[in-house]
Amino acid sequence: MLKSMLRPRVEGFFVSIGLLAIRLVAGAAFMHHGLPKIQNPFNWMPGSSMPSILIALAAVAEFFGGISWVLGLFTPLFSLMIACTMGVAVSTHLGHGDPFIGHAGPSYEIAALYLAIAVNFLFSGPGKFSLDAWLFGKK
Repeated sequence: MLKSMLRPRVEGFFVSIGLLAIRLVAGAAFMHHGLPKIQNPFNWMPGSSMPSILIALAAVAEFFGGISWVLGLFTPLFSLMIACTMGVAVSTHLGHGDPFIGHAGPSYEIAALYLAIAVNFLFSGPGKFSLDAWLFGKK
């Protein structure tokens, strides 16, 4: 079952090129944003009422999820973790201004974009050009 879950579901050459481009850019961004969080996983969000374990899981999802996307390794698992993290981020930032009219302050726009990317990888897989395809792809 795990092997079938990790098998890429999208196999077209050009689709896989597009997925690779998104994986590399979004994955690198997550690694960049997750690095300071993973260095202090339980305390990177001071003043939060969330349990420390959830704060640490968000740091793990962002940093290691970024690595996962870049490599295309365990993509569905980390996409699910990132989707959960970004879902919380979107709900946390809702009502803090409209990013489309230039309101300063927290915005849900980037979190919603990353949520959409994570959902895409969760259902499509990472494409042909990934370690998931190499390790778990159809033989």
